[in-house]
Amino acid sequence: MTQRVVVTLVVMPRRPNQPQPAPARAVPVRRRRRDRHGRGLRGPLVPREVPAWRSRRDRFDDRVLDAVERLEQRWARELQDVEFAVEDIPPSDPAPWEHGEVPLGRFFPAEGDLPARVVVYRRPVESRAPDGPEVGALVHEVVVEQVAHLLGLTPEQVDPSFGDDAD
Repeated sequence: MTQRVVVTLVVMPRRPNQPQPAPARAVPVRRRRRDRHGRGLRGPLVPREVPAWRSRRDRFDDRVLDAVERLEQRWARELQDVEFAVEDIPPSDPAPWEHGEVPLGRFFPAEGDLPARVVVYRRPVESRAPDGPEVGALVHEVVVEQVAHLLGLTPEQVDPSFGDDAD
């Protein structure tokens, strides 16, 4: 004689304040696709060895370094503890002396353990100069003006060629 055991599964309704389990999400399968003409996946358009590989930001950083190197030839001892930096845009809180103007650069004096800093703002400078040589000249002018604030001199004393159009 065999006994049969009957198991009944009872589903209890959930109470309204009890959290519901998260629904399962279907994960899309990513397939490697060829381009529509069947020629395969595209590679980089420019090899790393050519100058076009560098971004606009990298080229701007190089222009700032070039301007600093030009000034270090004359003011190496005064500029040895100064940090030069590039930021994309200035902070949204203008300094009291700026009167609503967008600054191209700022000088921050040394405070405590922080050294003096000169910051050049990339986007405002690039928006004022249309192409490469003019951007380089404007970057040089901004760096010279901020170093002049740092040293307490006029820009013409810092760089005798300041303001010349032949830059």
